[in-house]
Amino acid sequence: MKTARKIHPVYANMERTVFDRMSSLAREHGAINLGQGFPDGPPPQELIEAAGRALRDRSNQYPPGAGLQELREAICGYYARRQGLTLAPEQAIVTSGATEALAAALFTLVSPGDEVILFQPAYDAYAPLVRRAGGAPVSIALSPPQFRYPAEALAAAVTPKTRVLVLNDPLNPAGTVASHEELAAIARTCAEHDLVAISDEVWEEVRFDGTAHRSLMTFPGMAERTVKIGSAGKIFGLTGWKIGWMIAEGLLATALSRAHQFLTFASAVPLQWAVAEGLSLPGAVLEGQRAGWGAGRERLKTGLAQAGFEVLPNAATWFLTVDLAASGIALPDRAFSERAVVEAGVATVPVSAFYQGENVPEHLVRLCFTKPDEVLDEAAGRLARFRMALAG
Repeated sequence: MKTARKIHPVYANMERTVFDRMSSLAREHGAINLGQGFPDGPPPQELIEAAGRALRDRSNQYPPGAGLQELREAICGYYARRQGLTLAPEQAIVTSGATEALAAALFTLVSPGDEVILFQPAYDAYAPLVRRAGGAPVSIALSPPQFRYPAEALAAAVTPKTRVLVLNDPLNPAGTVASHEELAAIARTCAEHDLVAISDEVWEEVRFDGTAHRSLMTFPGMAERTVKIGSAGKIFGLTGWKIGWMIAEGLLATALSRAHQFLTFASAVPLQWAVAEGLSLPGAVLEGQRAGWGAGRERLKTGLAQAGFEVLPNAATWFLTVDLAASGIALPDRAFSERAVVEAGVATVPVSAFYQGENVPEHLVRLCFTKPDEVLDEAAGRLARFRMALAG
């Protein structure tokens, strides 16, 4: 059998993800892993205890496909308190992480030949999922260091074939937040051209700018045309639990649920019980966790700056971005990351991996700061010595 001919073309020549590659190199070389984004600190103990109680005292069998009713109600209550959204439990579909939610949304909304607008840098799952649905990604590049959303480029990207727009706000890997004016312009474009927006808002609670998150769903005309995606893994720092959700209205929610049922059908029920409890915790629990992450952000930023690295402005996510060119380093980002993990013992992620096409910036690397103080200090020290070695 000629196996290559049997494999879908989306996957036949697909490269290994940069996150998996850098984490594998970190393990191989015993390096500090600031590449893949996950916190090393303890999660809220209340959720761990809730998961333990659920394993012992509640059902461990199939939950409803769309999610436990208690979790769907907790999601609605959480967003009512935190973002002023008025939602019904029927609008929330629980998924196996946000990536499954993205897949379900794109498979629901994209037919062969449809065009989907993506903003770059972009989570590297977006484009392959669009192609697997038969669609064509249409990418709009955002320029560092501010990564602002260009209204003119967005207007020019819309064609009669455009069906969907994907927005990630706050933006990974840049750590930037869209302004009210930018969100309003995106909303107007969607409404004017009858586009559905898949709004990837997984970083909605990981913000350090003091401004409350505003969902694209709240803008005029967007409630009925937005799929809002959230993640317990990002809210609570529990990335391995893989509990996410998508929220939409009416027939759109029904269709999303149908797509979900043939992807994973349902997610681990004890963890759903625990997340339901977690979403009802006092706000001080989240504030304390975010304060800890913010302290790590400042610590790594200071250490990198003292080592001579130029760190870009950042208001959200678990990541800082270093401008290599402004730091006096001539290496492209991929070469820097490959060498740093081996020679410095620190894994980073090249930001060019979040772009496709032409005119890709190759002078930025991403580092995760949700690590213990001693790990961040050691990483900054290793990178300082590596930078000096590069300078000769």
